[in-house]
Amino acid sequence: MVLKSSAMLPLGTPAPAFALPDPDGRPVALRDFDGAAALLVVFLCNHCPYVRHIRAGLAAAAREFQGRGVAVVGINPNDIGAYPEDSPPRMKEEAAAAGFTFPYLFDESQMTARAYLAACTPDFYLFDRDRKLVYRGQFDDSRPGNGVPVTGEDLRAALAAVLAGRPPSGQQRPSIGCSIKWKSGNEPPWA
Repeated sequence: MVLKSSAMLPLGTPAPAFALPDPDGRPVALRDFDGAAALLVVFLCNHCPYVRHIRAGLAAAAREFQGRGVAVVGINPNDIGAYPEDSPPRMKEEAAAAGFTFPYLFDESQMTARAYLAACTPDFYLFDRDRKLVYRGQFDDSRPGNGVPVTGEDLRAALAAVLAGRPPSGQQRPSIGCSIKWKSGNEPPWA
């Protein structure tokens, strides 16, 4: 496991467009979330211990904020040739086991991950109603084995600020997790 931190896409960046399949092959696109008060894009995968560590907290936060008008989408960009546990059939199993209430999409080409400058799993991107980036960073200070409870404090504060019409704090700490498993020859400069 190679630890990596967020590349920190610049605040104010418009949400890069995507159209990706869910595990059943149904396409989901950025435009499908046009009516939402905010959009949270999470790069994640099935096998990463950092994702597994926060998955219950992420599922709970997603449910809570979806009920308040936030759209949430998960995107798995990993190379399933090298990591078959991240394949779409396993994604479907993981979404059910974790209680994800949001679409969990597969970025087979890895072009969406590249467009977002995604570097690790988990990696979080929060866009306001105008789909401008207002938060990119960590879920909270909890990491596997550090004894800090999973609360989602950083992301929850950003979500609450956006829903209240305020900008999130400018003090945004990068997410830390497993490096994205890029296909050979597909590695971006920040990988």
